[in-house]
Amino acid sequence: MKQITVVGSGVMGKGIAYTSAVSGFKVYLNDLNEKILAKSKKEIDDLLDSSFRGGFLNEAKYKQAKENLIYEYQLEVAAQDADLVIEAVLEKIDLKIEVFQKLDRICKPEAVLATNTSTMSPTEIGAQTSRPDKVIAMHFFNPVHKMKLIEVVKGLETSDETVEFVKGISESMKKEAVEVNEFPGFVTSRMNCLIGNEAMNMLMEGVASAEDIDKAMKLGLNHPMGPLELADLVGLDTRLRNMEYLYATLGEKYRPCPLLVKYVKAGRLGKKCGKGFYDYT
Repeated sequence: MKQITVVGSGVMGKGIAYTSAVSGFKVYLNDLNEKILAKSKKEIDDLLDSSFRGGFLNEAKYKQAKENLIYEYQLEVAAQDADLVIEAVLEKIDLKIEVFQKLDRICKPEAVLATNTSTMSPTEIGAQTSRPDKVIAMHFFNPVHKMKLIEVVKGLETSDETVEFVKGISESMKKEAVEVNEFPGFVTSRMNCLIGNEAMNMLMEGVASAEDIDKAMKLGLNHPMGPLELADLVGLDTRLRNMEYLYATLGEKYRPCPLLVKYVKAGRLGKKCGKGFYDYT
């Protein structure tokens, strides 16, 4: 195992790339948008610098991680020699399938193709390739370099060898892996979306303020972050796409809160744009 390619340089993609690089892997970070890719490079460099200054990385690891990272907008160049590709594009099934079909043509036959989806089906994605046994979900959590969990989600055709390979990579990244048999939403997203959606319904109904709902969950149930804070961090557009998928596959209890729909229509997408349930400006 030598090279990891990460497709998509948004919040999750750049976090996965950073974590892979400091774990000793050669990493290609790919994005079709050169402007976004350049922005991600600056943010990863800033994180490496601050980690080094703060003593979280020694000098050898810091220098190695810098050398390990390659930023490439051409997918053919980024993925042709990869041992593992981790897709981290938007939560849209058609887009993910399109990416996986391209990767299937580009990558060497033995390469494993993983999706970082939080809800969608690795079985459905893998079925659109010639290697469904080598397609799996690796669900990382934000911020990737701090969060310890990876959900390893096995599709219908995913081989045991692929599962063990991905578990080994997770261990190399100093993460804990939980193995999940595919079902919409896996473990964490099913639970998290329900909690977050109920918090939004309570806010809409005037039960309590956003601040007090989050405080109650943190102090009363020992959650490290309130559900509305977390939704803002994830991105309300991303959360809405997740809810719509779960609503379509699992039914009425996952119907998105009307307040969430309204906020997304208004462009209040959370922390990344400065305003969601909280104001970050």
